[in-house]
Amino acid sequence: MKLAHAQRGLSLWSGLFVFGTIGFIALCVIKVGPLFLNEFSVKRAVHDIASKEGSVGGQVDVAAIRSALQRRWDIDYISQIEPKDIKVIRNGSGLFLSYDYEAEVSLFGNISVVAHFKDDVPLRAAVGG
Repeated sequence: MKLAHAQRGLSLWSGLFVFGTIGFIALCVIKVGPLFLNEFSVKRAVHDIASKEGSVGGQVDVAAIRSALQRRWDIDYISQIEPKDIKVIRNGSGLFLSYDYEAEVSLFGNISVVAHFKDDVPLRAAVGG
């Protein structure tokens, strides 16, 4: 027996499910995306400063590094982290610019997303020294 009218398209419930899922994913991307864009800007700024800043008399000028980072922060509109949070650390391999921070964004209601970012960038002044 053949049905005269075959169903085409989505039913109401399956349409709501599909569009609800797409909407939820879009909301997550719109809210969380800027956190990762900010991290990419931080990473690029720290890598650029680490490759350009040198040492003065064998000593690393932390104030000059933070000043250069502040200029980059102002130009690139970087938020979630301050230049004072960038540390100059020494380990067996040399000197590194290091940062470790968490960024939080409210997704909706009382549900938040927390992203943890961490990186150690070798300082050019420490290469070979």
